[in-house]
Amino acid sequence: MPFLASALAARPARALGLWRAPLALAGFALDGNRGRLKGRLIRALLGGLGRGDVEALAQRFLDRHWTHLFRHEALAALERHRAAGDYLVLLSASTDCYVREIGRRLRFDEVVCTELRWDGERLDGALASPNRRGAEKSRCLAKLRAEHAGVRFAAYGNAASDLDHLAHADAAILVNGSRRAQRAARALGVPSATWR
Repeated sequence: MPFLASALAARPARALGLWRAPLALAGFALDGNRGRLKGRLIRALLGGLGRGDVEALAQRFLDRHWTHLFRHEALAALERHRAAGDYLVLLSASTDCYVREIGRRLRFDEVVCTELRWDGERLDGALASPNRRGAEKSRCLAKLRAEHAGVRFAAYGNAASDLDHLAHADAAILVNGSRRAQRAARALGVPSATWR
């Protein structure tokens, strides 16, 4: 949502697509499908934009918010893993229109995120992959384990929807989770941390 808000601030005429938002929300109320909601909102607000335009919006968003997007402890943990020679994978439910750039800037070895559909060089906006959330993250973790056999997996997450894949990692931490997520994490034996 912050990325879409930033995109609308940069291109206010795209707000004309907001008439579709109530329909997308009504659909979500009926089916509870977060991936479909995500795709419908992106399609309504950014659908039809060229690849270069979407990349420029992502750069603008990240340039403006970079210093506020990451906590010091997260960057320090990333550097500890890098110094240890770990293979770094950014696994996110957010979309590839900006997550891949985050991965590039932070020098991750691989990025696995929700992918958007393109019609040639124009953004369709519907999802081209499953929404990388909840159990889908566990499926992605299992695929990574198969590709990197014998490797120890550490994972970080910040929401209750991350607990499934955190529980399947060799080492995991729930960071800045809600009270409900922290209770669920304790029940799974996943430690919690607060990063400021």
